[in-house]
Amino acid sequence: MASLFDLTGRVAIVTGSSRGIGRAIAERLAEHGATAVISSRKAEACADTAAAINRAQGREAAKSIPANISSKEDLRRLVDETNNAFGRIDILVCNAASNPYYGPMAGISDEHFRKILENNVLANHWLIQMVAPGMLARNDGSIIIVASIGGLKGSPVIGAYNVSKAADFQLARNLAIEWGNHNVRVNCIAPGLIRTDFARALWENPETLKSVTARTPLGRIGEADEIAGAAVYLASKAGSFMTGQTIVIDGGATIVG
Repeated sequence: MASLFDLTGRVAIVTGSSRGIGRAIAERLAEHGATAVISSRKAEACADTAAAINRAQGREAAKSIPANISSKEDLRRLVDETNNAFGRIDILVCNAASNPYYGPMAGISDEHFRKILENNVLANHWLIQMVAPGMLARNDGSIIIVASIGGLKGSPVIGAYNVSKAADFQLARNLAIEWGNHNVRVNCIAPGLIRTDFARALWENPETLKSVTARTPLGRIGEADEIAGAAVYLASKAGSFMTGQTIVIDGGATIVG
């Protein structure tokens, strides 16, 4: 059974992986044998995370390559340095995202709306297009976009963010169709409310937390590590017949009427 999830020799880039969901995914990919490239804006945080993973695994299981997803040049360097270091990229996890605005969409500035769409959709498109040629040439690869259940519903406070996540679902579906004949799989993970710094504005608000947990069958919000297993599944042989899909991990929140 373990061989289904064995990632030995695989190389993974995980964006936004110095903390939160991205870090949990990188840790679990490394635990299953992969080498994880840790990438986020802050070089020191990336280096600390990579060092922690290497200590935990007792091998060179992670490498730090900082990059800002809003910079196409940074993303190009991230891909080039990874290829130069390891000769391949087998797994790409597009986890980094932005949400600079909370409130009704009528009040969002063009600048904020543009930033959300550029960082959460366009940057994913850029990075995927940079990584894909190697995967297509080898007829093998797994691309995972960390989206959100927000892309499945409306919200009075994070509407623009939800629009971007709905676009990520469609990005995955479209690329899955385009690249399926090359055995390159593209899928999404849609977490519910997870206890991360990114979502702090939601779960630290007592009213919001009470409202979310009250209508969630498991009666609580999630932890970052509870998302990581799905990424291991999608990256490994266990998920080899899955593409263009979205795995919802939300404690049951979206099944409640």
